[in-house]
Amino acid sequence: MLDRRTSLLALASLAALGPLPARANNGAPLRLLVGFPPGGGTDAIARVLAEALQPLLGQTVIVENKPGAGGQLAAQALKAAAPDGNTLFLSHDHSISILPLTLKNPGFNPQQDFAYVAGFATFANAVALSGGTQASNFKDYVALLKRQGGRGNVGIPAAASVPEFLVKTFGEKFGLELVAAPYRGSAPMLQEMMGNQIGAGVGSVPDFITAHRDGKIRIVGVMGRERQGVVPEVPTFGELGLKGFEELPYYGLFAPAGTPAAVQQRISAALAKVLADRSVYARLTALGLSVAHVPGEELARRERAYSATWAGIMKAAGFKPQ
Repeated sequence: MLDRRTSLLALASLAALGPLPARANNGAPLRLLVGFPPGGGTDAIARVLAEALQPLLGQTVIVENKPGAGGQLAAQALKAAAPDGNTLFLSHDHSISILPLTLKNPGFNPQQDFAYVAGFATFANAVALSGGTQASNFKDYVALLKRQGGRGNVGIPAAASVPEFLVKTFGEKFGLELVAAPYRGSAPMLQEMMGNQIGAGVGSVPDFITAHRDGKIRIVGVMGRERQGVVPEVPTFGELGLKGFEELPYYGLFAPAGTPAAVQQRISAALAKVLADRSVYARLTALGLSVAHVPGEELARRERAYSATWAGIMKAAGFKPQ
């Protein structure tokens, strides 16, 4: 598992780079693209990093939300951007690894169109129940649905996503007719969950953690080999009887292909320094992330392995790209 020591070790590279320039690219702002609307977990993470990176980079860092199609619009915007280091895409696995597997023509090829600047975290997807759902845990939820005819709607942040596959797999495993209801990101899904307009949702722990702590929803199951530190009382999917979802998704920073290596290294080094800051580290881990700096080459290797894993899962499920 990633840990803080990796971030601290990454700081050794800063000495070789020398001081970060006071200002880069003639003072132009850095656009940090986010493929989901404000209010969700990815947006919250982006704003923590933008605030922390700004003084190190000597640039204004602007979080630019481009919601729609599960991050596809933001990914396409990154591909079209100039490779000058002034545009980055903060993304998790869905936009980078999953969309190219689920769509015939996503409009981008990450391995050709993007530069892998650095990774900074892994996280777990989770099943959560709305506050008004008359079940206290996942087992109770399954029993409740069976008493009601075995049918239920489950919210997901985007279609053709890992959460959609989880809903499908849960239904097959427990003999339920579950319908995955896609939203335009986690924020609108969470709003309807808190308003009891839908009984359950599948999303990331960062999406759910604040509402869970406030008692507005209940996280009842998490992905991964181990329980998550922010919700240690919540069982893993494996404990619930669902195997094969132990590999955790990731977060990273991506730039347009052709961005100079020196620029990528400079941003990666600044990110390593930010992640080693105790206050930033605490804010990110409180959001449900396992935080550590991952150099660009290692991020690229992890992304390829993650993509290969999910290609196998989708093939076994008989999924065809749309």
